[in-house]
This record gives sequence, C-alpha cells and structure tokens, in this order.
Amino acid sequence: MPQITFQLREYQKNIVETAKNKNMLCILPTGLGKTKCAIALAVERLNKFPESQVLMCSPTKPLSNQIKNEFAESTNLEVSEIILLTGMISPQKRVDLYKKSKIVVATPQTIAKDLENNRISLENFSLLVLDEAHRSRMKFANTLVAKTYMQQSQYPRILALTASPGSTKEKINEIKENLFIETIEIRSAEDLDVKNYIQKKDLQFIEVELPKEFLEIHALLSEVYKKRLKQLKGFGLTKPISIINKKDLLSFQNYLFLEAKRGNKASYYGVSLTSGAIKLTHALELLETQGLKSFSKFMEKLQNETSKASISINKEPQIKKARELLEKLKENNLDHPKLNKLIEIIKEELKNNLNLKIIIFANFRDTVKNIVNELKKIPDASPIELIGQKEGITQKQQLETIKLFEEGKYNIICCTSIGEEGISLGQLNIAIFFDQAPSGIRRIQRTGRVGRLKAGKIIHLITKNTRDQAYYWKSHRDVKKMKNIISGMQKKLETR
Repeated sequence: MPQITFQLREYQKNIVETAKNKNMLCILPTGLGKTKCAIALAVERLNKFPESQVLMCSPTKPLSNQIKNEFAESTNLEVSEIILLTGMISPQKRVDLYKKSKIVVATPQTIAKDLENNRISLENFSLLVLDEAHRSRMKFANTLVAKTYMQQSQYPRILALTASPGSTKEKINEIKENLFIETIEIRSAEDLDVKNYIQKKDLQFIEVELPKEFLEIHALLSEVYKKRLKQLKGFGLTKPISIINKKDLLSFQNYLFLEAKRGNKASYYGVSLTSGAIKLTHALELLETQGLKSFSKFMEKLQNETSKASISINKEPQIKKARELLEKLKENNLDHPKLNKLIEIIKEELKNNLNLKIIIFANFRDTVKNIVNELKKIPDASPIELIGQKEGITQKQQLETIKLFEEGKYNIICCTSIGEEGISLGQLNIAIFFDQAPSGIRRIQRTGRVGRLKAGKIIHLITKNTRDQAYYWKSHRDVKKMKNIISGMQKKLETR
C-alpha cells in the first residue's frame, strides 16, 4: 500500500484535503512544499484507485529529475515504479516505460508529443499534476495535456501548482479555464498557518551610474533608434516614441507582416525598419544593463549580418562612431560598473563567511559567462555557470552542475532563467540580481531561491536611469498587483 514517509504541515494537509475532491490551483510561496502536496495527493489517488497511475508534468528536465527523486525519497514506492520521461528516450522505449510505472514524471512537451502520435492514452491516470502552472496559457503543452487528460481519464483529478499565477485576472482566469480548475487554495506569507515557515529575507538595493564613455555610445545608438521610430510613424505606429518598448515593436512587426501578405508592398520596408529598431533596442539594453563584452559581441554580430535592416544600421555614421568609441573602451579595459560592484560584494561576503552559497541571476548567457570568468579571479570564489539547453548545455551537464554545487565543490552558481523555476539548489544564503527581469513571475521565482530554511539576503544591482530601473519597478508593480488579486480571490473563497 503506497504511503508517504514525511509529515505534512497543517496548511499542506488542508490543501491536500480540498484537492481530493476538486481540480485545484494551488498558489503557494516558493519553498513551502508544493511538491510535497502533490506527492501526498498522488499517494491518496493510488490508494483510492489501486490499478491507476499518476502523471506529473514539470517544465524542465532538471526539475523533472529532482521531482522524480523527491517522489522516491518521500514514498515507499519502488524506485522502478517511478520513471522520468524525456525526449532523449526513444518513443518505443517510452511506450514500454509508461506501462511499467506507477508515477510518471515528464516534461509536458514529451507527453503532448506522445499523445499527438497516439503512443499513449491517459485513460488509466487518476491524477495529473502540472507544476509551474502559470505556463498553462494558450496552446502551450500544459494546456493540450490537460485537455486530453480530461477527455480520456476514467477518474480525472488535476492539481496545478504555482508560486505566481500572473499579475492580471485575465491571466489567472485563463489558467483556470485551460486546466479545468474548480477551486483555488491560496497561501501567502501573511497567513497564520504559513508564517512560522517563512524565513526572513534581507533586501538590499545597490545603484550604479553608467560612465560617461558608455553614455556617449548610448546617445549615438539612441539617435539611430529614434530615427527609425519616427519613420515607423508613417506606417501607423501611434504610441509616443518615448515609451515604445520591444514588445510594442514585435507586435507592430507582426501587423506589418500581415499587411504585406495582404498586398501592401510598402509594408516590407516597414518590417525592415522595425527589425532594425528591435536590434537597436537590444543593443541599448545590453549596453545599459549587461556589460561591455556582451554589448561588443552583439555589435560584432550585427556588423556581419547581411539583412537589409543590419546593412542599413551599419551604414549610419553614428554607428561607425559608436564602434570607434567601443574599441577605445576595450583597449582601456573599462567595463560596466555593475561588474566591479558585483566583484566587490562577493569579496566582502566571502571575507565574512567562507561557507556561503550564492546564486547570481543574469538574463543573458554571455553575461553569465563573463561573470563566471571574472569571479574565478577571486581567491575564495568557486563559481560555476548554469544555462539552459537552448543556450548550449546538455541535460546531463545541467544535472552534474547542480550536483557539484550542492556538494560544495562550487560556492557560487551563476545562471540564466533556468535557475528561476523550481530547481532545488540546496540551502542558498544570498541571491544577487545582476539585472532585473521585467516580469513579476520571474521576480518571485528568483526571490524564492533563498531563505528556504534559514534567513537569506537578496541584492538588486540597478543601473540608474536605464531599463534596469524600469524593469525593477515594472516587476514590483506586477507582484503587488498579483498579491492584491490573490487576496481578493482568497476573501471571496472564504465567504463561500
């Protein structure tokens, strides 16, 4: 008879009790044991339907692997009954593994592919758990799996887990509809049954200013960027130039593509202008928030591109002047002040405590690599990078990196967004945001990496008067808005 081998906390018991009877969206702060709720419910379903199976979907392979291990450690099920399925396993072998398992842990993309090709049926699965449920939008894999599951399962039950469902009612309602949610269980740091398990987080905000040499290059790029935005006004771009962002440009570019397909040949030039503007806003972001090496690499790439947009940009006299200034900066070994500040922080923290475990977040792979290379020069620092498979690392390498960091061979892990969602990296003392993510969801996930078992520290590095500052306040507003929405939902549920 399947059993759990751990003690549920009171709020976890209440969550599981509700989830037994209704499809549930569970919103729980990071580090408070969402997976444990899923494991307890899985055991309950297997006991209620002894011949059934349980499917748990998680967005990344390293996270899926950790969940598989947590199922093995937290239940009396045989290890052979708990399987991890990824696209690396051949389709035929996956079919055989489905038949032999009680617990299937997999990425939703793998399950969606097998369903699409009629390799499996979800008829015998008595529970579907969807981790990081905020990804369940539109026709994402989570959504497709949930829909098929509800059509096929003899005894359907869905448990959706997330720390941050979204910052608008529309997004949260979309998740509820896509995952057939019937009830919501919400806990926040303020709830009485949760307060005792929330660790204190010391927040620090460190601001730096761009050097005048960076500002000179910035002014030249901005001139070319604004020139293209003014030209796009003739194609119907109505938003004020001062507040246009990359999202606006991508949306406008899609509009121009449709216009071109309808026979408006002039729109092709608009598409090229928009493409150029997108490239320039990316270059400005790198210069403002990342560092000279990341910016320099992008400018080299831009110079070698043969698209009309890139050729047009490279011909601009301001761009040629910017390249000259860039070369001078490289000769003088001048880099972004955030990098110097980061090195200063790491030295100081390690001087006070050599046993620290530190995580650093950066949005771009090149920045991660640059940070790691610079930190290797610090005597007591042992940094390692963790990047996604799209950025050139295999699943095996990801898992090995996590293992080495947990074992203490490295005391600093520097990562892209792969380190934000769910992955357990052991007890972390400090999280440093080298740059800011404009998303409230990502901010919550980053923050949740520290202070799980002991008090932790979070340090925001912010470049004044740049996208860093704008992204910080955007994510801050998103988090505040989400908390207000969740609080409203909670009150409605309590009055039912």
